[in-house]
Amino acid sequence: MNQPVLVYKGEQLAGYGFGDSHPFGNDRHDVFQDELAGAALSNVGFGHPRRASVDELLLFHTPEYIDRVSRLSAAGRGWLDEGDTPAVPGIFDAASDVVGTTLAAVDAVMTGDARRAFVPIAGLHHAARDRAAGFCVFNDCGVAAEYLRRRHGLTRIAYVDIDAHHGDGVFYGFEDDPDLIFADIHEDGRYLYPGTGAESETGTGRARGTKLNIPVAPGADDAQFRTAWRRVEAYLDRARPEFILFQCGADSLEGDPITHLCYTEQAHADAAATLCRLADKHCGGRIVATGGGGYNRRNLARAWTRVVQAFSEAG
Repeated sequence: MNQPVLVYKGEQLAGYGFGDSHPFGNDRHDVFQDELAGAALSNVGFGHPRRASVDELLLFHTPEYIDRVSRLSAAGRGWLDEGDTPAVPGIFDAASDVVGTTLAAVDAVMTGDARRAFVPIAGLHHAARDRAAGFCVFNDCGVAAEYLRRRHGLTRIAYVDIDAHHGDGVFYGFEDDPDLIFADIHEDGRYLYPGTGAESETGTGRARGTKLNIPVAPGADDAQFRTAWRRVEAYLDRARPEFILFQCGADSLEGDPITHLCYTEQAHADAAATLCRLADKHCGGRIVATGGGGYNRRNLARAWTRVVQAFSEAG
């Protein structure tokens, strides 16, 4: 195997966070990197963060919103949403680094420099085209989907999300787009932010029936996940995507302080292995994973390491 699995690391990426007292603290990057180093996986290399340009942010976000984030970031005070996402000093650059790093991972996979890639501090799936939400300033997943189309000429992008929270920023950002293949297993919105992602939400207009939302009850464990995951696997196999974006938030593991699901890291390992098989079948092997949520540090370190291990073992 000449192509490594690239894992992105560096101070730029670690810089996205909201301080030690916030669930999305800046320590999450190093906790994962320490766990990964201890696993001593073979065929794993490291990529460097880069900053997204404003033109790249504009692929998904509105100019008015980008300007607002820039102004509030410079002021270093206030909120980017209703109270979850503070405008800490420098957050514009930090959020741009997240987006740019996800795009760097996409480029590495598309050019063959990497077989697969993982970006731990990324997967900011709540940010909408025109606003921040739920600790997410810029939606790197949404930008990446548009970038794959504009820069690399692909059409059918699959977005797969196993974070405990519904990926509402991606879902509503592409709700009427029949070529954005969307599959999301999440805690039922009646019990958890953002309160969306009902099974009846399948897309609108020409895209009706092209989106798969699978809410699961609080307390759902690996057995319930496997049942839901079989539906995702069948759906993706029928959809035949050209590229897979995998948001593997670790807040779906038992013991997360702000969610109520009870998976183990085996769920993430199994999902990653399945997606590699589907990527090999339909996408020329092309898949990029992003870390997403996860606020129990031990859980996120183990779950994300298992994703990288599955990527490495898949060849």
